[in-house]
Amino acid sequence: MPHATTPCPPYTNESMDALRLLGDELADATVKTLFERGEVGKFNTLMRYFSTVGQDLPDGLPDVAREYLEATSAPPDWVDWGRMEQARLFFIDNNVHISTALSFAAMPACYVVPHVARLLSATHSLDYPSRRMAETGQFVVHLMQPDAFEAGSRFIPAAQKVRLLHASIRYHLSREDRWDVAGLGTPICQEDLIGGQMMFSIQILDALHRLGIHMSVDGAESYFYAWRVVGAMLGIGLDHAPADLDSARQFSDLYMTRHMGPSEEGARLTRQLIDLYEEVVPGTLLDPLVAALIRYLMGDTCADWLRVPRTAWDTAVKAAPALLGILERIEDNSPLGAWALDRLGHFTTLFELSSLTRGRVMHYAIPEHLKGAYGVTSTGPRTNRWTPPPPAVPYA
Repeated sequence: MPHATTPCPPYTNESMDALRLLGDELADATVKTLFERGEVGKFNTLMRYFSTVGQDLPDGLPDVAREYLEATSAPPDWVDWGRMEQARLFFIDNNVHISTALSFAAMPACYVVPHVARLLSATHSLDYPSRRMAETGQFVVHLMQPDAFEAGSRFIPAAQKVRLLHASIRYHLSREDRWDVAGLGTPICQEDLIGGQMMFSIQILDALHRLGIHMSVDGAESYFYAWRVVGAMLGIGLDHAPADLDSARQFSDLYMTRHMGPSEEGARLTRQLIDLYEEVVPGTLLDPLVAALIRYLMGDTCADWLRVPRTAWDTAVKAAPALLGILERIEDNSPLGAWALDRLGHFTTLFELSSLTRGRVMHYAIPEHLKGAYGVTSTGPRTNRWTPPPPAVPYA
């Protein structure tokens, strides 16, 4: 296995085309066997009771599932725990801003890639957008806990289940020729897995920069590093994944240039996202702020593709960097102010997550069916500030 910091060669259309054909051998083999043996329902039932690191695996678990869970029960041996702690502190310092960027930049960035929007539309949870956002938010919160990889934590079991969820979608869409592999590649292929990793790492950093959040280079690099670890745990091959922010930038820009565009699924997902957060925000006065934030963070072209409505807040939201700059100065100059803002960010994140989850723990499961439309009916310090470089390739 290559070392964790081995740089990847420059990404090209040819190398990306090769990644489009690759899935996740371990998870794919596990899911295929579970379906062939008719054990998916049994697996899902038993796994509802397996949610924390160090917990004994349930009795009666299918052998192939037990072997998979044992093989994926630990983080990669190359993890730098000092950098992971830096990433956690970066998250604590910016948690409310990261939640904003996650909801109004990273998720819409997924929707602006038509085949990814179609993949997201393939599962029944499309009709329950709060569940999808709750699962995503809960996953990030689990990752950024100080004991994320220790006994009693929920992150590793969540990652194990998400990896199988991806494999199950590949299984459903690949069988019976329900997915155009020649034109679209393998469902949730290595290219898309890395693309998702970029949306939740470097595109989050880009959104924070657009909001005017001051980030150190070390903080930004550590946050990206944490998602590199996550990518490895979700089945991304280490020899394929960007090793640093520079290669991540190149991959992200090329990926978006290759694939982004308008789609009915993307517009529908975005409309559901807007409706969801308008419901979460108390009252109706601030409802237009949701669409305005998406338009501000995504840009007009992508927002128009996603049919994000224009609102009276579109101009006002551009003052966000100045307002957040004032709050940062309070945080820098007043220990009490810093403490109060940190607690406010913590409780804001918890409020958002609890509103989406309705106070419940989200359980990741292998879907036994996909939507009928797809024809599948069977089972730190403010110095050394980080700023994003120019795009690695020009957008069309």
